[in-house]
Amino acid sequence: MRFNLVGGALAVVIIAAVILGYSSLFTVYQTQQALVVRLGQPVRGITEPGLHFKVPLIDSVITIDKRILDLESPAQEVIASDQKRLVVDAFARYRIQDPLRFFQTLGSIGGANSQLAILMNSALRRVLGEVTFTHVVRDQRADLMARIRDLVDAEAKAYGISVVDIRIRRADLPEQNSQAVYQRMQTERQREAAEFRAQGSQRSQEIRSKADRDVIVLLAEATSTSEQVRGEGDGERNRIFADAFGRDPDFFAFYRSMQAYESGLRHNDTRMVLRPDSEFFRYFVDPSGKSRSSPPLPDAPAAAPATPR
Repeated sequence: MRFNLVGGALAVVIIAAVILGYSSLFTVYQTQQALVVRLGQPVRGITEPGLHFKVPLIDSVITIDKRILDLESPAQEVIASDQKRLVVDAFARYRIQDPLRFFQTLGSIGGANSQLAILMNSALRRVLGEVTFTHVVRDQRADLMARIRDLVDAEAKAYGISVVDIRIRRADLPEQNSQAVYQRMQTERQREAAEFRAQGSQRSQEIRSKADRDVIVLLAEATSTSEQVRGEGDGERNRIFADAFGRDPDFFAFYRSMQAYESGLRHNDTRMVLRPDSEFFRYFVDPSGKSRSSPPLPDAPAAAPATPR
């Protein structure tokens, strides 16, 4: 009987020792860090993964994420140095560097997110308020994000947090301002287009006026040249006629009469009332052009054009 009592007590002691030994061990994974709390007071932080010890029944372990955490900040309005209002949407990446200080100051991830959001909003307003809208949107965006990250990181170290990065996802004008800017840009482009059209119209008028002036000058020069050439031709013709008449008056008279016949006796064009033995038809009577003697006729026109039918 006594042996059974001793064996039972020994078994109870062994079981209690196993339970106490198991409860004194805990595991910290690679993605975690731990904080040992004794009777509600943190005593030490553990950042290395592996198997660790604690005082059973007295110490408790709080695990904290060791990975990079995200903080999404709601969009907020910021006034730039040129008094333009901006809607800025930013986010942050941070890591819990000192779990003991983190637990003592913030206590949880939710508290960390709230405090970091306040710090980030303050840094955004401070940094973006010193630059213009153009610097935020285009020229110095990367430098501004680095400045904001450094400011937030310096203040977050007091909470055991290290800020890895802060990015401005979007920086735009408010909706009403965007419409006003769009209208102003549209008006400016329309003004430039009208100016370009006016300059083009003026240039076209100048080109057209110059072309018209050149045409008038060219026509005048061409007319002058043609008249000069025609005068020279007429003079040369008269000279040839005079020379021909001087060489052979009969042939010249015959040639001139043939031209008169060609001009005056056109088909269905001219009617003439003349005597057959008129001087005009002397080459019809005699090929040599010598007119026969005939009594003198009363003065009458040699030819009279008839009225065309």
